[in-house]
Amino acid sequence: MTLQRRKVFLDTSVIFAAVLSPEGGARKLLHLAEAGFINLIVGSNVLRECDTVVRRKAPSSLPMLAQLLAAGRVETSSAPSRKQIAAARAFVKYGPDAHILGEAIGARPDWFVTHDKEHLLKVRTERRLAFKIGTPGDLIRALKEDFKLP
Repeated sequence: MTLQRRKVFLDTSVIFAAVLSPEGGARKLLHLAEAGFINLIVGSNVLRECDTVVRRKAPSSLPMLAQLLAAGRVETSSAPSRKQIAAARAFVKYGPDAHILGEAIGARPDWFVTHDKEHLLKVRTERRLAFKIGTPGDLIRALKEDFKLP
């Protein structure tokens, strides 16, 4: 049985977690992408936020950020259209997160992965989005089910 690789849009919080924690689920997703099991996508706003956050909170980790993005073959999506941002605002009122959700809508992923409990994980109960929203752990569990792993 051949499974199609899932397209996964990463939020800033997941990339930052991957940079800081070599053992966490976020880093595992980047390793899965490096091995060719999933395709990772980020928006240009996510990349800008990552750079800003890493420079502010862990500047010595900038090389790790670059290495993880390159090794995971992370793709950058196009800027969201006004229509995509408006669609995202129906789910998330907080402007910066609505913009990132708009980037995800434009990228058409299978999954949107985040650690943002305040705004973005609340959206996962909505059935009108064309993709699932969850944490790295949620996606890893789904992948295990796909491959029938324990």
